[in-house]
Amino acid sequence: MSNQRTIEVFSAGCPACQETIDLVNSLACPSCTISVLDMNQADVAKRASALGIRSVPAVLIDGKLAGCCTGSGPDKDTLQAAGLGCEL
Repeated sequence: MSNQRTIEVFSAGCPACQETIDLVNSLACPSCTISVLDMNQADVAKRASALGIRSVPAVLIDGKLAGCCTGSGPDKDTLQAAGLGCEL
C-alpha cells in the first residue's frame, strides 16, 4: 500500500476549474500528490473520456472519480427536453 494519495484534477483552464484547483490545494495533506491535467491536450482528453469524465472540472482521487464529479454532463435528450432545437 502506498503512503501517497494521488489526486488528479482535470481542468480546461477556466475560472471554475481554477476554483477547484485552489480548493484541492487548500484541502491537500502532506501525503497528497496533486496533478493538474490540461483537457486541451489530446492525450488528457482521451484519458478523461475513457474514465467517463464528461465535464470539467473533475477530480480523481486514487484513480476513482470523486462523487462530486460524476455528473453525466450534457446529453441530447435533456437538452432537447429543455427546448434546444425547438422553434418558439
